[in-house]
Amino acid sequence: MFTTKQYRAKAAEYGTLSKDATDPSQVREYKESSDSFGSLAENEEWLADNFNKTLQPLDEKRSIHAALAAEEEHVLRCLGASVIMQWNTIPAKLQRELFDTAGSMGELLATAELRGQIARFLHKHKDDGPAPPKGQQQQQAQQLGQDANKI
Repeated sequence: MFTTKQYRAKAAEYGTLSKDATDPSQVREYKESSDSFGSLAENEEWLADNFNKTLQPLDEKRSIHAALAAEEEHVLRCLGASVIMQWNTIPAKLQRELFDTAGSMGELLATAELRGQIARFLHKHKDDGPAPPKGQQQQQAQQLGQDANKI
């Protein structure tokens, strides 16, 4: 790609050639080339002066969206981790609703597999958090068993 100075040099070169040419068609051709390079020089100069006012490439916009998506993913991971840490203290009805909602995320054909993974994860980590109220312990154990059997 040429710079503004290079375009102007070419325009001047063709301007000189058009003055030295004797054939009218040659003069016209050199004159058109000189005008064309002059226009290119003006365009290049305008772009340089107005770069900040032009639209930015999609890659920059995508990187901004990717950064926002990464931030949102981080927030969702933190929320998910906090729910898991408090899982044993959450009422059984709400646990069931959270389980059903989480199990329905993703692709329809992979729902059963995802529900199985969630049930195994919850069962594996059931003793990691604070203990649930006494009456809720039995009910949770029964529901986890039922969830695993459904899969």
